[in-house]
Amino acid sequence: MEMRALITGASAGLGAEFARQLAADGFSLVLVARDEQRLRELADELADARGAEIEVLAADLTDAADLERVAARVADAGRPVDVLVNNAGFAVAQPFEASPIEDERRMHELLSWVPLRLAHAALPGMRSRRRGGILNVASLAGRMPSGSYAAAKAQLIVLSRSLHARYRRDGVTVTALLPGFVATEFHDRMGVSPDAVPEVAWADASAVVRDGLRGLRKRRGIVVSDWRYRLTAPIIPLVPDRLSAGFGISSRQAR
Repeated sequence: MEMRALITGASAGLGAEFARQLAADGFSLVLVARDEQRLRELADELADARGAEIEVLAADLTDAADLERVAARVADAGRPVDVLVNNAGFAVAQPFEASPIEDERRMHELLSWVPLRLAHAALPGMRSRRRGGILNVASLAGRMPSGSYAAAKAQLIVLSRSLHARYRRDGVTVTALLPGFVATEFHDRMGVSPDAVPEVAWADASAVVRDGLRGLRKRRGIVVSDWRYRLTAPIIPLVPDRLSAGFGISSRQAR
């Protein structure tokens, strides 16, 4: 049986790694990102190495018309999407009081509204087929009061938990992946030097993706990636808010 995955933010970082690992597992792919040239380069790489069937769908998900094009592709019953990976994201580097409000709105739309919209498009078909998976790339930051980025990721975590609880009985798994600091260009684009975070704190992107896909296959609702962060995750609720707030996205960034 042919299986197909749609991945947002697929041109680089975790998104590209999701594409590589899913192609290695035999999935056909729909790659979504703004940069069409990078998507086509990745599609050529995967087609040559894996023989995978690849669709390229260039879209700016913060543009309403582009988002609806992608939602229509997700909902297309003739070419069903079996796994939806909501990975696209960015962060606002400035402190909340100094950040441009349009940047804040764009970030929250991309991190919160876009996954909700695409999950809403995916679920009817997945329910009718009695199978499917939605993997939402959230962040361990979503469990800390550490800024606007963390607030958006917290919303995505709660959405994931709610959908997983509601639709698991229908054969649909919704998994929230909670990485910590991941060695990708996500941080480079925000102007954060690798030296700003201790070397031991950086997780490998391929390991994070493996954790997420394994959790989806095992029908888990929440996956904290990387053993270091799994060890520290239970401690986070015990840390006073005034201390957690010091780990804001403006100074140190988690995916």
